Amino acid sequence: MKSYEQLFIDGRWVAPVNRGRFDTIDPSNEEVIASVAAATAEDIDIAVRAARKAFDEGPWPRMRGAERAAVLRRIGKGIRDRLQELAEIEVRDNGKPLPEALWDLGDAAGCFEYYAGLAEKLDEHAETPITLSDDRFSSVARKEPVGVAGAIIPWNFPMLMAAWKVAPALAAGCTMVLKPSELTPLTALELADIAANADLPPGVLNVVTGLGPDAGAPLSTHPGIDKLAFTGSVPTGSRIMHAAARDIKNVSLELGGKSPFIVFDDSDIDAAVEWIMFGIFWNQGEVCSATSRVLVQRGIHDRLLDRLKEETRKITIGNGLKDGVLLGPIVSKGQLDKVRDAVERGVREGARLVTGGGRPAHLDKGYFMEPVVFANVSADSWIWNEEIFGPVVCIRAFDDEAEAVRSANDSRFGLAAAVMSRDLARCERVARALRAGIVWINCSQPTFTEAPWGGYKQSGIGRELGEWGLNNYLETKQITRYDSDTPWGWYIK
Repeated sequence: MKSYEQLFIDGRWVAPVNRGRFDTIDPSNEEVIASVAAATAEDIDIAVRAARKAFDEGPWPRMRGAERAAVLRRIGKGIRDRLQELAEIEVRDNGKPLPEALWDLGDAAGCFEYYAGLAEKLDEHAETPITLSDDRFSSVARKEPVGVAGAIIPWNFPMLMAAWKVAPALAAGCTMVLKPSELTPLTALELADIAANADLPPGVLNVVTGLGPDAGAPLSTHPGIDKLAFTGSVPTGSRIMHAAARDIKNVSLELGGKSPFIVFDDSDIDAAVEWIMFGIFWNQGEVCSATSRVLVQRGIHDRLLDRLKEETRKITIGNGLKDGVLLGPIVSKGQLDKVRDAVERGVREGARLVTGGGRPAHLDKGYFMEPVVFANVSADSWIWNEEIFGPVVCIRAFDDEAEAVRSANDSRFGLAAAVMSRDLARCERVARALRAGIVWINCSQPTFTEAPWGGYKQSGIGRELGEWGLNNYLETKQITRYDSDTPWGWYIK
């Protein structure tokens, strides 16, 4: 693979100040695939200053939305032109199966194209006239870019999570410093290369790779940042919010989840099993919205569990670049150890391990785990209440709708939820009762750039995607003018 030993700052590839490096590992074979530049606080400061100068003095915030849109579309095209190559890099860096990576990369390109359209609309809708109670005055509400954004993204959807933040920020006219996860830094650096080739002005997008304490923490506390956008764990999000509070920074957080999936007994069992598996085994269960708590009405509980066990055991596990693989390795040894510990804890707490949890017999290297199904999971158990972030699903039986809704809502998280039934009126009623930012009916996990994404409670603050994602990076300014020829006459009569 190419060298990734430089940072992208102010439109140029530069070595870290201290020349630091770290290795990124292929989780399918535990081999080093690249040596990556390791930024520190000094590099973060240089990147923020570049972004600050580009915002305060450069052309980007002052361009018409249509001009920014042209650049965003070129970035989207740059991703599409290299789709296969970028997807293969993503597989090697993250472990996910190639068809999933291709899907993610297509979505990332589409995200830039979508926000190009919203950037164009800003030309027409940047100012909204306000009707005032005093006709001697006129007023408008004006949308303006928030400034310099600092973005910290996770390792589960590397390029896609970058797109979710970079595309709306650039569409709004902001400049950005992007810090990808140290576990999956490669496609963020490729995105910087694509942006440069799309004629993005210097300093508008800066990509700094490095470890969390060395690069992420200095970014979250830097006084030159106007807005912080973070996707990741609740503990890290809490620290970022604390850092933002010191300077009263604008902040948006997309954090963890323990999303419920309610399956009523009139559901088609095969369809329910398919959506349950997609909801927890897609991307190895490394999905913040994964529907990992499944509530099944007692009338079909045993039959559904038998089918789920049968189908889960058929899943092909292996290197994501091999044809037919549906479940790749866990992203890192550290994450694999956490998932294993969670499975062992579930067993100790008395849950019934229906299937999975071991290393696949045909794979002697890599961070692989057989997908796990737990049954008879206690409502107060750790595995029912805490995010595992791996291919582990917990099943509980319920008797009636009120119990299901009560159990689903009994969580400190509120990112997503799903409900399945042939009775659509019941689905709509339950969907409105669930305390979650995203609710799916008769499906799980479909995600669309046009629709808002974000959660209630400890699952975060704010919304990404759609027009809500653009608004994350806009401030609203009131401009009021005195239009009368008559002197105001308050002091001077």
